[in-house]
Amino acid sequence: MALSPTMNIAMGPTALVDDLALGLDPARFMQACGMVPDAWQAAVVRSMAPRALLNCSRQSGKSSVAAVVALHQALYAPESLILLLSPSLRQSQELFKKVQDAYRMLVSPAPLQAESALRLELANGSRIISLPGTEATVRGYSGVRLLIIDEAARVADELYYAVRPMLAVSGGRIICLSTPWGKRGFFYEEWTHGEGWERVKIVAPDCPRISESFLSEERRALPHLWYQSEYLCEFTDTMDHMFATEVVMAAVSADLKPLSF
Repeated sequence: MALSPTMNIAMGPTALVDDLALGLDPARFMQACGMVPDAWQAAVVRSMAPRALLNCSRQSGKSSVAAVVALHQALYAPESLILLLSPSLRQSQELFKKVQDAYRMLVSPAPLQAESALRLELANGSRIISLPGTEATVRGYSGVRLLIIDEAARVADELYYAVRPMLAVSGGRIICLSTPWGKRGFFYEEWTHGEGWERVKIVAPDCPRISESFLSEERRALPHLWYQSEYLCEFTDTMDHMFATEVVMAAVSADLKPLSF
């Protein structure tokens, strides 16, 4: 990514140096946005992997990482189109609010051209647009430089298939972040079988903001499969499964010929 100063030429030399340092080190940029990154968060925001899957516990800070990556792209790569996709309007608003909060923590960032509840346009031509995850809302966008899919395990496969072509010409990046939601859907398939992905797994015990006492309480209160999924990032069978996935797969054989009547 070619870096471009976020501020104008009226800046003093010290401010220009500081701004360049933030552009070169996204982890330092995250601190400037008012967040102290965990080691894994620093690694993720610094990564330039074209494809990334973040399989992370609830409340681990994955949405904050996504917001910082989006804002850094917008500020330091002019004319960037960044799309943030979430399963619902409420989730889209929550993720976008993290972007807005991070922007407002910065000292003299690139000025805004326009702002709404789900859209941020900068004077350098970059746009950050947050959309609820339906195929009808995303078609028509092209030249996307960064595509972030929040709660990806709960996003319909049809939406995932519809947005991937947006990166065909631009060569843009895609980041999918989620907690698992059963052994189904594109997030599970890409995590288990996909090629070319950088994979990051962060379980709740590895997060310093989640106490062991809280996790002990959750282990007692939640069904085992639910706890394994929400906090240990395991792709478990859902509660409504009549038979375990392993049992079903063990009963399938490619050697048997179908019955004919």
